[in-house]
Amino acid sequence: MSALAKSFDPAAIEARWAPVWEASDAFAPTLDPSRPSFSIQLPPPNVTGTLHMGHAFNQTIMDALTRYHRMRGHNTLWVPGTDHAGIATQIVVERQLQETGLSRHDLGRKNFVAQVWDWKASSGATITRQMRRMGDSVSWSHEYFTMDDKLSAVVTETFVRLFDEGLIYRGQRLVSWDPVLKSAVSDLEVVSEEEDGFLWHIRYPLADGSGDVVVATTRPETLLGDTAVMVHPEDERYTALVGKHVKLPLTDRLIPVIADAYVDRAFGTGVVKVTPAHDANDYAVGQRHGLPMIGVLDLEAKINANAPEAYRGLDRFVARKKVVADLEAQGLLVETKKHKLQVPRCERTGQVVEPMLTDQWFVAVNKAGADGRSIAQKAIDAVDSGAVRFVPEQWVNTYNHWMHNIQDWCISRQLWWGHQIPAWYGSGGELFVARNEDEARQRAAAAGYTGPLTRDEDVLDTWYSSALVPFSTLGWPAKTIEQDLFLPSSVLVTGFDIIFFWVARMIMMTTHFTGQVPFRHVYIHGLVRDAQGKKMSKSEGNVLDPVDLIDGIALPALLDKRTTGLRRPETAPRVRKETEKEFPQGIPGFGADALRFTMASYASLGRNINFDSKRCEGYRNFCNKLWNATKFVLMHCEGQDCGLKEHTKAECAPAVLAADGSVLQPAGPFHGYMRFSAADRWISGELQRVEAAVAQGFDEYRLDNVAGAIYTFVWDEYCDWYLEIAKVQLAEAAKAGDEAALRATRRTLIRVLETVLRLLHPISPFITAELWETVAPLAGRKDAASIVQARYPEAQLQKVDPAADAWVAQLKAVVAVSRNLRSEMGLAPGEKVPLLTLGDAGFVTSAAPLLQALARLSEVRVLADAAAFDAATQAAPVAVSGAVRLALHVEIDVAAETARLGKEITRLEGEIAKAEAKLGNESFVARAPAAVVQQEQARLADFSQALARLRDQRDRLAR
Repeated sequence: MSALAKSFDPAAIEARWAPVWEASDAFAPTLDPSRPSFSIQLPPPNVTGTLHMGHAFNQTIMDALTRYHRMRGHNTLWVPGTDHAGIATQIVVERQLQETGLSRHDLGRKNFVAQVWDWKASSGATITRQMRRMGDSVSWSHEYFTMDDKLSAVVTETFVRLFDEGLIYRGQRLVSWDPVLKSAVSDLEVVSEEEDGFLWHIRYPLADGSGDVVVATTRPETLLGDTAVMVHPEDERYTALVGKHVKLPLTDRLIPVIADAYVDRAFGTGVVKVTPAHDANDYAVGQRHGLPMIGVLDLEAKINANAPEAYRGLDRFVARKKVVADLEAQGLLVETKKHKLQVPRCERTGQVVEPMLTDQWFVAVNKAGADGRSIAQKAIDAVDSGAVRFVPEQWVNTYNHWMHNIQDWCISRQLWWGHQIPAWYGSGGELFVARNEDEARQRAAAAGYTGPLTRDEDVLDTWYSSALVPFSTLGWPAKTIEQDLFLPSSVLVTGFDIIFFWVARMIMMTTHFTGQVPFRHVYIHGLVRDAQGKKMSKSEGNVLDPVDLIDGIALPALLDKRTTGLRRPETAPRVRKETEKEFPQGIPGFGADALRFTMASYASLGRNINFDSKRCEGYRNFCNKLWNATKFVLMHCEGQDCGLKEHTKAECAPAVLAADGSVLQPAGPFHGYMRFSAADRWISGELQRVEAAVAQGFDEYRLDNVAGAIYTFVWDEYCDWYLEIAKVQLAEAAKAGDEAALRATRRTLIRVLETVLRLLHPISPFITAELWETVAPLAGRKDAASIVQARYPEAQLQKVDPAADAWVAQLKAVVAVSRNLRSEMGLAPGEKVPLLTLGDAGFVTSAAPLLQALARLSEVRVLADAAAFDAATQAAPVAVSGAVRLALHVEIDVAAETARLGKEITRLEGEIAKAEAKLGNESFVARAPAAVVQQEQARLADFSQALARLRDQRDRLAR
């Protein structure tokens, strides 16, 4: 027998295969134009990141699809890469500098960027190492980093082209501003959470002295920049005030009362202040009404010179307290109420984000280009035409809602790490956008400017470069065979949370620059949450590290992980208690295959996932069962004739039908005879069905169905039924010297197993690679050196044999009835008794050896007539399966058994009386939930059936 380990050891297997695959470049794509192509882009994780459960889920889906199509013979490319993550990476390196007492300003821009590159070289590959642990079959030779020279050149090229087309401009707009980073931030980096705050009611006196209006606000410090107060045009309380002016408290300015339908009449007093320079909604109001924009915060969120001198230089929150105190002192503060409010914070720094008017670079997404369509319209058309299809389809509504309301895209960031904007300024503010400084000087000279040039210090939003990866990673702007074969890619697999920020932007940029869509399908999966359905977060202490699930982690280390970085340190005892309850011994380590199988089983369309580690344990058990099944098959097949041994042509005869209905046929023109039993033909047919179900699952992106079909077939049909049947068939054939039956059983065992390994490989690659190496030669497979390139099974439903299916179904039914009889009679597992049968003698006789083994019987007796059967089974319960009556022949103490049956009958009669009383109570039936009534009806039916059976047994004993 081959030297397979005694038990399944995932760590050893994974350590062996991952480097073998990478060293042999097993995942490099073929570039054959005559083949169909499959390609997929990895959503590039941040270079600062580590693998989390969302990655594990997302990458399991992508890798399964990739391996599936590779095994189908397609040109297959999965492009890996990491994002330079401008904000996150700069923060990481700045914090390291702070530990040495330095800031980036101490180093200067050039040296700081060099420091970041050093960090990237030493620490930036953590997540790609973890991807290897997951078994991701990406083409590592195509790996990119969004700051690589090649991708950086594409970033510059696209920027210059868009600027030359009038689709990039610089202007002053309201953006989300982080006063610690001193940079604009993407909406994706802003998280709004409910926090405790206050609602201040402030009196604004009317300029004509006729009274005042009371304004409700959660940010009193920004009143220093108010340029109007606003009421709803249909609010009768304030109609007469529209057009008048009020005195802005704490200042010497007069501001108008305006009417706008944006006002929520039910909020506060129905009068709101308008600060266009410090609120996104107010900014829109200001644009509609032509209001001035007065910013009163500087870039550090301190009060600036536009405010009264008493407040200048104060931090925004210090200024808030002073403004409230001064309002109260002047009798203008009406009241202060506690109020729950949504506070926007930068996800990276935790700072409250300020809407801020600053000069930034924008992509004009709604401006018509040379072809008459805007960038946004091209992206809308791509989805409307069906060129890009969302799965599940309902996500197209989310996409369209955003695209039809899209605003110009702010692409500049005030950072040092990132793609520096390719723009140079002259001493008088002249602007020259170019691919490099030499080109900038040429453009300046052409415009008549010959003075000094200074480069713009801003960098581009990280999402700008990541929006280009569908084509920047395939060699654009040069023409390459990769673009011909892999653009558009086949599918983008991602979560719904970045439809706006990445999916839409890839569609916009790719359609504009290449004229093609970036991908044909967008598969939107759900988010991975904890077992209670809560979002996984380090700050909540409920994260799971996929590598810990693969390798295992002791409880103390797990507790330390989960209690480090809590948002509220006082929750640590609760986190420890919950962790100890969920993982009392820590996490044992399930291996990558079991984790991937778990993730695949969760991959239904669009649903969020409540992750339960017990499912990992179940799939680890599945892997172990497959391992042991393989050892059983090898034990019976290695060194044996499995139908592959060559014979002379004269030894082969046409197929014939044996007397018992089994097929006697040659496996091929020069191979030995094999007599396939009904069970052999049945399991082969079931295999065709599962192959068809798996293909359908992959086509529909239903990996949960793929995983479920394979699991059920392997565990229930192949292992629990066919292997047990095969044991009996091999023993009986060996006893009879039936070489044709031996060969057939061995061939079926090894062929089905080998096919299962190929079928399972996309989901669980490590164990299947390990087992296939030994199994494939015995199955006669010579088409591939590795399972990675082996042909994926394709269903041949014509091989399904209905007669064999019916025979095995009858076998299963009779075995099930026999086992139930054993249970009813309280027989110990090792106690073997005779089975007496009446009817369908041909089937029972042919199945007798299997029935005897599977139902733990001492023998199977076929009785000729009903009288003989009744006489022989007077003291035993009788069951029926199809046309067969069955009873176990057991010598029992009639008096004791009669007494036991009497007690059980009395108990059941009591239960039936209770159920009938409940169901006969009109009040109960009318008021109880329908499910409760149905449950009571089902209990009554079960009790009645059991009572009838026991009474029959008691009557038989009395005869």
